[in-house]
Amino acid sequence: MTSAEAGTLRRLAPPARRFLAHRKGVLVRLALWSLAESGQAFLVGHAVARSVDEGFLADDPRRGLLWLGIALVAVLSGARVVRGVFAQLAGVTEPLRDGLVRRAVDRSMARAARGGPGGTDRAAVSRLTNQVEIARDSFAGLVLTLRSFVFTAAGALLGLLSLHPALLVVVLPPLAAGLALFLFTLRPMAAAQRRALAADEALGDHAARARAALRDLAACGTGPGAERSGADLVADAAAAARTLAGWAAVRTAALGVAGHLPVLALLVAVERLRGHGVSVGALLGAFTYLVQSLLPALHTLMTALGAAGSRLLVVLDRILGAEQEQEQEQEQEQVPGPGGPSIASAPAAAFTVDTAAVPALELRAVTLSYGVRAEPVLDALDLCVAPGEHLAVVGPSGIGKSTLTRLVAGTLAPSRGEVRVAGRPVTGRPAAELAALRVLVPQDAYVFSGTVGDNLAYLRTDASRAELDAAVGAFGLGPLVERLGGLDATVRPAELSPGERQLVALVRAYLSPAPLLLLDEATCHLDPASEARAEEALAGRAGTLVVVAHRLSSAVRADRTLVLDGVRAQCGTHAELLGRSPLYRDLTGHWNS
Repeated sequence: MTSAEAGTLRRLAPPARRFLAHRKGVLVRLALWSLAESGQAFLVGHAVARSVDEGFLADDPRRGLLWLGIALVAVLSGARVVRGVFAQLAGVTEPLRDGLVRRAVDRSMARAARGGPGGTDRAAVSRLTNQVEIARDSFAGLVLTLRSFVFTAAGALLGLLSLHPALLVVVLPPLAAGLALFLFTLRPMAAAQRRALAADEALGDHAARARAALRDLAACGTGPGAERSGADLVADAAAAARTLAGWAAVRTAALGVAGHLPVLALLVAVERLRGHGVSVGALLGAFTYLVQSLLPALHTLMTALGAAGSRLLVVLDRILGAEQEQEQEQEQEQVPGPGGPSIASAPAAAFTVDTAAVPALELRAVTLSYGVRAEPVLDALDLCVAPGEHLAVVGPSGIGKSTLTRLVAGTLAPSRGEVRVAGRPVTGRPAAELAALRVLVPQDAYVFSGTVGDNLAYLRTDASRAELDAAVGAFGLGPLVERLGGLDATVRPAELSPGERQLVALVRAYLSPAPLLLLDEATCHLDPASEARAEEALAGRAGTLVVVAHRLSSAVRADRTLVLDGVRAQCGTHAELLGRSPLYRDLTGHWNS
């Protein structure tokens, strides 16, 4: 069972207890009909055994036919039992459906009345129709199969015991072993199913993003990186599919052990059982219990738990998870809570600064692994950055700094956890919405063929000439603009140096209305003076700034610095980190030298 499913079960347990407590009468009547089903299972095998031992083998065919007649009546009464069970089942499933519908309608109406970001609840129709019906059908299937297995197995096992205790000794071990093996597969197979779905969704999301950004990928020269990311996602999806297939094979083996081994064990033990006084009729009755009652009920149980159970948990997770997200949004809109830059990657502690706004950036237990069996690049990372905060990120090469910026930018999905910008999840969000939330400036800046003004105003097309001139002056870009011939002059990207391209991209990001600015070593080609000027201009911009530091001066200028070292993360001011982070002291010594 995954953490998401465990969370769904925890949320479901209290209302489920209340729901069942109000339907005790229905449950009692359902149990009485189930007892009748248990008696039916007992009678069929018992009557077959008596018809052989006391009838046909005792030269009393009339008695044998009488017992067979009793078995026939027991079989035919099954229709009446099933009818009674379904009549009582409706008293449980229909109120569940009505309750889910009311809950979904109430939440959707409350969200519509509240307004706020996110607009109307577009998923409400799916929850009210398809998802609620799936929940009702899956719940009904689980109730039927679980109840049938428990009472049928009780009747059949009691019948085996009544025929001869030795029959239980032969039949019960393989039956229990198969059932135990099946139950053992439930948790890892559910996790494998979720990983396979997540891998498939991540691959589809990557393909959609790459297709929509082909021009930018070609212009930035980041096509090979996107190709490598796609290859990694394909490998992850294939590995997840292989894992799922492996657990499916184990589940098939469990079905084989529970469904066929008891019959085989009984056949092998016939001679020994006969030597211990087990009659022919008892053996035939035992086979009847296995073939007609125990094994079909067990097979149905395994199928239902593996299919209906998974569907029910997923649907309830969607319904209850959507409601929980709406409640969180409502709390964010109505009750401003404490925020501020906090960081902890277990087992590190959190560091917080109070603010009256929704965090500009928040990571909740984010883990990222490039491959199913690969060591995580980021492991259970928690991060909270306040609006207007200037955060620097430092660490050795390859430790995950660029990975962190890609996760925050929404171009990379975490393996586990959640990334939020301005209170909104970024994973799976359309490119237009992401562009309104954040700007990412990579190490290799993107400048396209066009005018200087078009390049600078690429992320804010309504910028005035005065705003463009002010931004050019703030970054010291005036000499370059004059050399090129002014804002209306044409830019040829190949004629610009890497540092000049970076300055153009930084001014473009400075003019963007997005509240979060991410610099992934975006000043590495600038001299120290130009870098200081650019970072000071960006820090004075209205919004939040996260910088992957290229020099020590970037960390010193920041309000706080996040140190990643692959084991734990620490956050604090330059002076604080010098006192408590050996890695930061080593990096500082390297930079100073």
